[in-house]
Amino acid sequence: MKPVARDEILDLTAYEKARPAVREAILAVKAPRRIHLGEALTFLFENRDTVRYQIQEMVRAERMVDEEAIAHELSTYNELLGRAGELGAALLIEIDDPAARAVKLHDWMGLPGSLYVKTAGGRKVKATFDARQVGEERLSSVQYLKFDTGGEVPVAVGSDHPRLVAEVRLAPEQQQALAADLRD
Repeated sequence: MKPVARDEILDLTAYEKARPAVREAILAVKAPRRIHLGEALTFLFENRDTVRYQIQEMVRAERMVDEEAIAHELSTYNELLGRAGELGAALLIEIDDPAARAVKLHDWMGLPGSLYVKTAGGRKVKATFDARQVGEERLSSVQYLKFDTGGEVPVAVGSDHPRLVAEVRLAPEQQQALAADLRD
């Protein structure tokens, strides 16, 4: 997927004016790319629109005008995008209770390597992940994943971790959104 370029990021004033419409549009883009697995996992498959929005929001929140700082955000967030034939996703481990979350983040060590997407032919494509987000004792509650499907559109997302075995079939609109991202 083509990375977001500097000239696609609006200055603070222009973004403030456009923000309500941008937020409304991005919610529609994110909806079919948000996939829930089990009670605690949410995958948010990223594309250029979602990444551009995240960069724009960081520039706004930090009131960035320094070109070096904006370049850093571009570099950081563009890493979320998949290359040709690959899908990038943020995994959110959503457990409200801090004590329960601490236990699960320890118990689910190895989870990122146990996550997969399944293609129509039944092939499981395991996630690759950023090892910096996995400690010796526990996971980070946000993981950045890539799935190299070779351009095949996933029909399911799952986990075969011994302590979290689950799979969810993707709805047609979810499959269509991911197919569009793979074509981009």
